[in-house]
Amino acid sequence: MGIEQILDGIHGSVIKRRWAQGYTAFVRVLLGLAFIPPSIPKIMNQPFTVLPDSNPVGAYFNALYNTGFYYNFLGWSQLIAAILLLIPRTSHLGALMFFPIIVNIAILTSSVGFVGTWLITLLMALAGLYLVGWEYDRWKGLIFRDREWRTKASWKGMAGIAAFFAAGGIPMGILWYWIGLGNFPNYLSVTGILVGIGLVFGILVAVHYRLMPVGRLAETDLK
Repeated sequence: MGIEQILDGIHGSVIKRRWAQGYTAFVRVLLGLAFIPPSIPKIMNQPFTVLPDSNPVGAYFNALYNTGFYYNFLGWSQLIAAILLLIPRTSHLGALMFFPIIVNIAILTSSVGFVGTWLITLLMALAGLYLVGWEYDRWKGLIFRDREWRTKASWKGMAGIAAFFAAGGIPMGILWYWIGLGNFPNYLSVTGILVGIGLVFGILVAVHYRLMPVGRLAETDLK
C-alpha cells in the first residue's frame, strides 16, 4: 500500500466522524474571528501598539508601521484569510492562506519576546495545520498527480543551454567594465567569474527543463 492510500484512509476515517466535523467548524470560526481585530488597525493605518522603541515588541511594530502600504497589505491579508475561513465554500482557501500567516506570527512572537502570546499563536498555528490537513483531499493532487510527459531535451540541447548562459558572462563582464560597476581592479577575472556563474546557472536551467513535466495531468483516481 502506497503513502497516498495510507493518507487517504486516515483522512477518510477522520472527516466522517461527527465530533471531528463539529470541531472543524468550531476551529474555522474561531480562527477566522481571531484574525479580524488585529487586521483593522493595519487597514486603517493605525499603530498596533503604543510600546516604546526600547521594548523589542514596540521596536518591531513601530518599524512595521513605518513601512507604509506594506503595513496595510498585512492587514488586508489577515482580513481576507478570515473572511475566506468564515465562508464554508471558501474555507479551504482560507486555511491555505491563514496557515503561513499564523506560522510567521508564531515565530515572530517567540523571537521578540511576546509574554504568553507565543503560546497562543503556536496553538493557532497548530490549529491552522489541522485545517490544512482537513482539506487534504482538495490539494493532494499537487503532490501525487503528475503530467503525462516530460520534455524531450537531448544531452546536446542541455549542453547548449548551459553554454548559452556561460557565454552570457562575457558581455556581462564587458558591461560591468564599461560602466565601472564595483570598481574592480581586474575585470578580466570578474568576467571569468561571471562565465562560471553563468555556466552553473545554465546547468540548473537545463536540468529543470529536462525534468519538467508537460502535457495534461495523468489520469488517476482522486476519490
